[in-house]
Amino acid sequence: MDTKILAEAAAQARGLAIDAIHACSSGHLGLPLGAAEVGAVLFGGGLSYHPGKPKWINRDRFILSAGHGSMFLYSWLHLSGYDLPMQEVKNFRQLHSKTPGHPEFGETPGVEATSGPLGQGVGNGVGYAVSAKMAAARFNTPEHTIFDQHVVVLAGDGCLQEGVAQEASALVAHLRLDNYILIYDSNDVTLDAMADKTQSENTAKRYEAYGFDVVTVDGHDLAAVSKAFADAKANDNGKPKLIIAKTEIGRGIAEVAGTAKGHGEGGANFAESARKGLGLPEETFYVSDDIRAFFKQHGNSLADAYTTWEATFNAWKAANPALAQQLDDGISQAVPGDLLDRIPEFAEDAKLATRAAGGEVIQPIADAMPLFVGGSADLYGSTKNYIKGAGDFSHEDPKGRNLWFGIREHAMGALLNGMAYDGIFRASGATFAVFADYLRPSIRLAALAKLPVLYVFTHDSIGVGEDGPTHQPVETCSGLRVIPGLDVIRPADPEETAGAFVAGLEKTSGPTMLLLTRQGVPMQNAASAKTRREGVFSGGYVLVKESGPLETILIASGSEVQHAVEAAKELGGGTRVVSMPCMERFDRQSDDYRAEVLPKDCKRRVAIEAGVSGLWWKYVGDDRTVLGIDRFGISAPGNTAMKELGMTSEDVVAAAKALA
Repeated sequence: MDTKILAEAAAQARGLAIDAIHACSSGHLGLPLGAAEVGAVLFGGGLSYHPGKPKWINRDRFILSAGHGSMFLYSWLHLSGYDLPMQEVKNFRQLHSKTPGHPEFGETPGVEATSGPLGQGVGNGVGYAVSAKMAAARFNTPEHTIFDQHVVVLAGDGCLQEGVAQEASALVAHLRLDNYILIYDSNDVTLDAMADKTQSENTAKRYEAYGFDVVTVDGHDLAAVSKAFADAKANDNGKPKLIIAKTEIGRGIAEVAGTAKGHGEGGANFAESARKGLGLPEETFYVSDDIRAFFKQHGNSLADAYTTWEATFNAWKAANPALAQQLDDGISQAVPGDLLDRIPEFAEDAKLATRAAGGEVIQPIADAMPLFVGGSADLYGSTKNYIKGAGDFSHEDPKGRNLWFGIREHAMGALLNGMAYDGIFRASGATFAVFADYLRPSIRLAALAKLPVLYVFTHDSIGVGEDGPTHQPVETCSGLRVIPGLDVIRPADPEETAGAFVAGLEKTSGPTMLLLTRQGVPMQNAASAKTRREGVFSGGYVLVKESGPLETILIASGSEVQHAVEAAKELGGGTRVVSMPCMERFDRQSDDYRAEVLPKDCKRRVAIEAGVSGLWWKYVGDDRTVLGIDRFGISAPGNTAMKELGMTSEDVVAAAKALA
C-alpha cells in the first residue's frame, strides 16, 4: 500500500467536496472530510469492484448509509473511474445532475442504495449480505466460485442512533453473516451538538454483545484502516464485522473541524484557507496527474481481476446451463408467463380469509419461481406466507427461502430493499397491516427507488375484531395508497387474491402491497374465476353487471365487496357492482376503460370500504355517498364491529335508496 499516494488522494477528495458544496452553498462537509482516509483505503485498494462494470454481480457492495455525506461517495466514484465526469461533480445538487443531495439508486453509477433517511443503509446492507449468501449457496459449485463478495456499509452516529440500524445489527449478528462489514465513522458529533449531548453508550461493547467482531482504529491512519479492513474481509468466522474509525469531523477546515459546525455546509465558507491547508492549489475541483495515473493503474488491476472472474463465470455457465438460466431469470426479474394458470382455482363454495388463500397461492408461485423468497415479522402463523418445504434461511442453511425477521418490522423493510437492490431474488415480507408505519420509511424508499418488493400485510380492517382499535387499521390502507409508485391491492376473495400475488410479482417498476383479511370471505361467483383474477390487473372491473338499464353503481374493495353484491340483489337489475382491489392500477388505465367500468352518465353511486373515506370520493363525486369509517374502531367480534360501524349490505341499500 502506497500511503503517500493515498494520502494525496484523500486530500484531493476533500478538495472536491469543499468545492462542490461551496459552489452550491448546500450540503454536508463533515463526513466527506472526516472519512477521507477511509475512502482512500476502500476505493484505492480495499474494495473489489470494476468501474467499467458497475453492475458486476460479484463486486463488493459499498453503501453510504450516512447519505447526507454524499460528496464522499461522489468524490470517490469520480476519482476511481466510474462514469461520473467532473462536470457532474460540479453540478452537485443541481437540477437533473447525477449528483443529487442524497445518493439515489439508478441515478448514479456506483450508488448501491437510496440512502437518505439515516440508518436505512445499515439495514439495506444486511439485505445485500443475505442475498450474497443465498446466491453463493445456490450457484457456486465445487469447481467454480462465482459469488464471494463482501458488503461494506459506512455509517455515522446518526445512523446508529436510529432504531432501524439496531434492529438490523441484531439480526445480521444472529444470522452470522460474516460477509457484512460495518464501518462506523465515529467523530463524536451529531448535527445539533457534540454526540455526548445525546449518547453515552459503549458502542464497541454493544456490538460485541450482538455478536460482531469489533476493532477500533484511528480513522486517519491509512495503514491501520487498511489492516482492519483486510482482516475483516479475510475472517470468515461466522461473525459480521464492525470497524470503529475514530475521525475528526470536517478535517482540513481548521475553523470548524471537530465541532458540530463542521457537519454542514458552513465550513465551505473557509474554502480558500482549507485548500491551502490541504496543500491544494488555488484551482478549484483540482485532481493531480499523479492521482489520475494511480486510479487508472488501479482500474487496470481491477479490470484484470474481473477478467479472471469472467473466465470462471463463463466456464461455470457452460458446465451448469440450468443454474445459469435460473440466474439470468433472477437478474432479468423474469416471471413465468403462465404463472396465474399454475395456481389452482378455489372451490366455488369456499369461504376463506384472503390471508389463508394467500398461503395456498404462494406455494405454486414458489415452485414456479425458485428465486422467490419470503419472510415474516414473527407472524408466520397469522400471515400464512410460509413457503413449505423451502427451509429457513440461516448460517447453517443459506439456501433456505423463509426469512425469520423476529419482531423487527423496520429492519425487515430495509432488508427487503437491500435484496431488491441486489436484484437476484424476488423478496417479500409480511406483518399485520396496522404495523405498516413501523416500516413506512422503507416502503417509501422502495417506491422512490422503483424496487419490486412484495409486501403481504394481513388483518386489514376492523374485521380483526376483538383485538380492538389498536389493531384495526382504519387509516392504513388509504395512508399507503398516497405513496407514489406503490400499488395497494385489497382483494375481495381467494381468486382475486391469486390475481393480486401474480400482479404484484409481474410489476417490476416498484413495490406492491397486498392487504389481506383475517376473517373468512365468500367466493364472488357472479363473475368467473378468470375474470376476478384478471380484473385485479386492471385495478377495477365489473363484478356484477346490471341486467337492465344502468341506474346504480356500487363500488367496493376487499371484504366489503360481499356487501355490495348482496345489496345489488335487493336494489334490482339496474345495479352494477364494481370491485376495486387496486385504485392505483385502475387510475393507470385508459380513459375509455375507466369510463366503461364507471360510465359518467350514471350519477347514482355508492362506495364502501372499512376504512377512512377520503380517497373514494374521486369515484363517486361530492353529491354521492361513501360508506367508510372516519374514526377508530371498536373492540368487539369482527362481524359485530362491522355492523356497528355501518359495514353491511343493509347500509349499502339504505345509502343507495337515499340518493335521488
